[in-house]
Amino acid sequence: MNSTGTISDLSAEQSVLGAVFLDSNVLDEISFLEDRDFLDHRHQQIYRVMRWLDKRNKPVDVVTVTEMYVQHNRADELSVTYLTELAESCPTTANVVYHANIVRSKAIRRRGSEIGNKITALSREDFETDEEYFSAVEALVAEMRPDDNGKMRSLVETRQKYFEHLLSKEITYIESGFPQFDGWAKGLYRGDLFISAGRPSVGKTAMLLQRVIGVAESGPVLIWSQEMDEDQLKDRMISNITGIPFNRIRNKELSPKQYAEVEEAYNRLEQLPIYIQDSSGVTIEEVRSTARRFKRKHGDLAMVAVDYLQIMKIPQPKGRTRAEAIGKVTQAAKQMAREMKCVFMMLSQMTRDSDKNPKKPTLSELKESGSIEQDADVVEFLWIDPNDTEQQGKVVQQFIAKGRNTGLNEFRLLFRGWKQQFIELDKKQK
Repeated sequence: MNSTGTISDLSAEQSVLGAVFLDSNVLDEISFLEDRDFLDHRHQQIYRVMRWLDKRNKPVDVVTVTEMYVQHNRADELSVTYLTELAESCPTTANVVYHANIVRSKAIRRRGSEIGNKITALSREDFETDEEYFSAVEALVAEMRPDDNGKMRSLVETRQKYFEHLLSKEITYIESGFPQFDGWAKGLYRGDLFISAGRPSVGKTAMLLQRVIGVAESGPVLIWSQEMDEDQLKDRMISNITGIPFNRIRNKELSPKQYAEVEEAYNRLEQLPIYIQDSSGVTIEEVRSTARRFKRKHGDLAMVAVDYLQIMKIPQPKGRTRAEAIGKVTQAAKQMAREMKCVFMMLSQMTRDSDKNPKKPTLSELKESGSIEQDADVVEFLWIDPNDTEQQGKVVQQFIAKGRNTGLNEFRLLFRGWKQQFIELDKKQK
C-alpha cells in the first residue's frame, strides 16, 4: 500500500474512534465493524476495548479505556496523549457510518490480498484430492466475508415483502412420497436440517433412497454415500421400483424378463435429477462447495443427503471434543439448508445403549447428541418394537422426536427388506 493510501486509511480509522469517544451510542450504528478491520494494531485494540466496555454498559471515554489498559498491565502500549488526540480529532459524529464503511471496505481488500498470498502458498501443499484443495481455498475466501448478522428491519419496512410472500405460489415444502407423513407435515421443508437416526439394519439407507425418488420429482438431489458405492445404491433403488428381490439384483441372477424390467426402471430413474458421489470421508466443506456449483448450474436444489454423519471427515482441533467438532458440521449443514433453500437430510447413528432395551428412543440416544439435537429442525428415529409384528415384513416405528414446524408424531412402516421398500401402515389399535 502506498503512503498516501496508508495515511487516508488511518485517518478514517481515527475519525471512527474519535466519534465513539464523542458519543459512544454510535457503536450501535457501526455494529458491522470488526476490530480486525482496523489497519493499525493500536486501533484494533482500542476498538476491542470500546466494544467490551459498551457490552457491559460501562461508559466509553478516554478515562475508562485508559483504565482498562492499566488493569491489564498494558499501559506502556498506548499513551493517554494519543487517546486524547483521537477524542479531539472528530468534531462531529455525523459521518461516522461513512468513515466506518471506508474502514471496512479497505479491510476487505487487504484481506483479499493476504488471502491471495495464502492461496498461492496452498498450491505448494500436498492434498490427497483436488476436492480437499478446493475446500481449503473456499475456506480461505470465506474468511474475507464480514461477520454481518444482517440488519434489523421493522415490520413497516418488511410489510411489502411479507404480503408478496403470502401471495406468491412458491412452495416451501417438498413431498417425500410417503402419503401419511406428507398429509401430516406437508412434506419436507426447504431450509430444514432433517436428521434420520437408527441402529444398523433398520433400513435408514433404504428409507433415504425411497424418499430421494419422491423428492427428485421436485428438483435436483445430491447424495453423498460413504459406505456404499453408486452401483449398490442403484441396486436398492431398482429393487424398490421393480419389486425384484434385492438379492437377485445384487447377485446378478436376473431372468431376461427381470433384466427388461430393470432397464425400464433405470430409464425412469435417469429422468430424475439424482446425482451420487460415493466417496468416503467427505468433509462438510466439500459438500457445500459441490452443492454451490450445482446450484449455479442447475438452479435450486431440492435435497442434499449425506449417509451418514459420524463417518464424515470431521477435523477435531486440539482442545475440542468430538461432540464440539460434530457441532461445527451440523451448524454448517443447517446454514447450507437455509442458504440454498433445500432440505439437508443427514443420516445418523444412535448410541449403543439403545440396543440394550428396545423402546421408543429419546433425543439423548443420538450419538454425539447435543449439537445434533440443537441444530436439527426435524429428528426422526427408525426403531423396532419387538411387540409389533406383521407377517408381510418387518415393522419399523417412525418416531418424529423433534419437529420445529410440525410437532411430534409416530407412524408405522412395513419394511420389506428383500425389495428395499417401505409402506406406511395404519396405526396399531390399542
